Amino acid sequence: EKTTECPLTDNLEGYEGSWDRVLSYCSEIRSASEKYGIDPEIIAAIILMESGGDSGAISTSGAVGLMQIMPSDGYATTFVCTNGPCFSDRPTTVELLDPAFNVEFGVRLLSEYVSLYGSLREGLYHYGPLDVGYEGYSDRVISLAENLSKE
Repeated sequence: EKTTECPLTDNLEGYEGSWDRVLSYCSEIRSASEKYGIDPEIIAAIILMESGGDSGAISTSGAVGLMQIMPSDGYATTFVCTNGPCFSDRPTTVELLDPAFNVEFGVRLLSEYVSLYGSLREGLYHYGPLDVGYEGYSDRVISLAENLSKE
């Protein structure tokens, strides 16, 4: 029997308002965690760092929603890679503004990176912003996640 209880801590000092918003998406976090094998604490840490639990967040670089995913449209179309627009295979801004879709897509993307690059730290490095290095993103997510479990 699957538990419906949230595996995440009830309160997080220093992040009170944001953490309550993140916890409101616990069912989406738990569902994606079970489907893709990424710990719910990692998913919650990404959401907390990326959007503070604001499902309508759109960054100055064009990243959208809870997990701040670059969409196929909007400002993101200005990012050009060697084979054309970098994010042309991504969902639209409107799709990514849906919290359940955003978490599902973001966790699937992260799980693909973990498989491709061989570890969670490497997967997070490729998921996160390109200009901050391991310490600026991967290590921060992992460190934050260690404080998010109920245990």
